[in-house]
Amino acid sequence: MAAVSTFISEKFSTKGKVNTLKCLIHLASLSPLIWLYYHAFNDGLGADPVKEVIHFTGIGAFNLLLITLLVSPLAKWRKQGWLLQVRRLLGLYSFAYALLHLLNFIAFDLQFAWGLLLNEIIKRPYISIGMAAFIILLSLSVTSITAIKRKMGKRWQRLHNYSYLALALVAVHFYWSVKSEIIEPSIYIGLSLFLLALRKEKIKRWFNLN
Repeated sequence: MAAVSTFISEKFSTKGKVNTLKCLIHLASLSPLIWLYYHAFNDGLGADPVKEVIHFTGIGAFNLLLITLLVSPLAKWRKQGWLLQVRRLLGLYSFAYALLHLLNFIAFDLQFAWGLLLNEIIKRPYISIGMAAFIILLSLSVTSITAIKRKMGKRWQRLHNYSYLALALVAVHFYWSVKSEIIEPSIYIGLSLFLLALRKEKIKRWFNLN
């Protein structure tokens, strides 16, 4: 992302930079979903397409959340304040992937058995953790609407600091959901801890306020 932002910053005005990067984000976020569902409905995802679809959307949500939280330190490090204008879009795409992750699980794994969903949430800790993270992302997405943000005032920032908690919960959800292979989730936990460490002072102030 640093290379992309550097290229854009050299070629365009601030408004052009933001619009160009937003177009790239739309393309990079939507294209994989089109590819995924095309292959899913054409038997192109191997022996267990349900598992592939659920994993793909889940890891996509995780990746986008990591990128969203990377924007601020990257903008500060590169002195490219205009990058902050794409955080909302990245966050919304992270939620969109998380929503698809949940809907895929409900539709394909549980066959819309809502009672079974409640039972899974209660009995399986990794699903409980995942639902908690989803509720946070849902709250952040709803309150990202400009009118609601203005109405909330200072409370908006306090609420959106819960994105740090969401990141930690998603990391644990991923780690606990894996039955055998732990290398990939361990790498993601490391990336999450790194991003949280960059905000340690802010997180301390947030805990003190709460």
